[in-house]
Amino acid sequence: MLRCTSKNFISRLQNQKEDALEYVIEHYSGFVHAIAYKVLSGINKDSIDDCVNDVFLAIWQNSKQFKGESEDFKKWIGMLTKYKAIDLFRKLEKQQQREKGDEELLQKPGIKDIQQELLKKEQRNDLLIAISHLENIDRDIFMMKYYVQLTNSEIAEALHLSKAAVENRLYRGKKKLATTIQLEEAFI
Repeated sequence: MLRCTSKNFISRLQNQKEDALEYVIEHYSGFVHAIAYKVLSGINKDSIDDCVNDVFLAIWQNSKQFKGESEDFKKWIGMLTKYKAIDLFRKLEKQQQREKGDEELLQKPGIKDIQQELLKKEQRNDLLIAISHLENIDRDIFMMKYYVQLTNSEIAEALHLSKAAVENRLYRGKKKLATTIQLEEAFI
């Protein structure tokens, strides 16, 4: 009987062998939990375990879609976790907004509050549009740094780059974004 190892766990997982899933959970649960925690701890700490369970279920169900070597597997799991956590974050945020909605209806916000909120949303949207025009690697780095709030070392490890390369890309990306946003404001 074959046992799951670091060399064969991907093929065994794709063949739906339960020992491969146990291997993945044993070796990657800390990594998955850390990413879920970074995204969800600010909104609902109870949902972190739900997210981790959803990730491992998705890994089991979608393992045949993974193409690559074992070195790429951690990156794949990291991205899968990030997207699952962000989806859950958005769902919980909407739920909280609905619950707060009744309270906010009772309070009439001032016109200045509404204008400031609209301005913040517009600026956030402008920034997201500008980030979407960056190269794929830079866009991933920005999302991992400022949305998932990973450290530069964690980003470097996930993308197989040096920490200095991540820091350089962040620095150059910020300059590029600042220039882009200033140019857009000049035309307004």
